[in-house]
Amino acid sequence: MTALLRYQAALLLRSQRWLAPCVAYAAFVAVGIRPGDPVLDSLGYAAAGLVPFAAWLVRICSGNEPGAARDCAAAAAGPVRVHAAALLTGLLGALTAGALGAGTALLVCDPAGAAPAAAAVAGGLGTAVCALTGAAVGALSAGPVLRRRGHGVLSAALGSLLVLVLEPSPAHGAVSALASAARSGSTPLPLTSLAVALALAAAAGAAACLAAERRG
Repeated sequence: MTALLRYQAALLLRSQRWLAPCVAYAAFVAVGIRPGDPVLDSLGYAAAGLVPFAAWLVRICSGNEPGAARDCAAAAAGPVRVHAAALLTGLLGALTAGALGAGTALLVCDPAGAAPAAAAVAGGLGTAVCALTGAAVGALSAGPVLRRRGHGVLSAALGSLLVLVLEPSPAHGAVSALASAARSGSTPLPLTSLAVALALAAAAGAAACLAAERRG
C-alpha cells in the first residue's frame, strides 16, 4: 500500500490539479482568520472549510489516473487497493491542508482563556472530523460510484453543504462545539464526532472500493 500511496501522490503532484482547491482553501483561511480573533472560533472556521476541500481533493484523486494506467495498476495490485490508495491520498492531502489552516489559527489568534495545548488538541480533532467527513462525501460523489462528471460535482457541493448544516453530521457537531466553546470558555473534545466520522469515511470508502472492484 505504501508504494501505491507514493504513486498516487506523485500523480496528484504532477497533474497540478491540486492547485485550485489549495488556493481556494488558502483564500478561505486568509479571509476568515484574522489576528485577535478567538482561537477556538477560528479553528472551527478553518475546519469547516476543510469539508468541501476534502471532497474536492478526493474527487480529483479518484479520477486522476489515466484509464490505461489504472487498468495496469489494478491488474498488478487489485482494483480495491488501487482505489483505496487514491482515496487515502486525497484524505492525507486534506489533513495536511487542515493542519496548516489550524496552525495559522493557533499562531495569529487570541487564546481568549483557552490553554494553547488544549486548543491545539481540540482544533486537531475538529480538523480530523471535517477532513474525514469531506472525504466520505468525495468518495461517494466520484467515479466509479457516480460516473457523470456533472452529477458528481453537484453531489459533492450539495453533500458538503448538508454535512455542515445538518445536526446529525459529525462535521456540524465538531464545528458547532468549537464555536460554542469560543463563547463559553471551555475546550471541547469532539471524540464522539470523530468516531462517527471515522465510521462514515470507512463505510463510504468501502462502498467506493467495491464499486471499483465490480467495474473490474
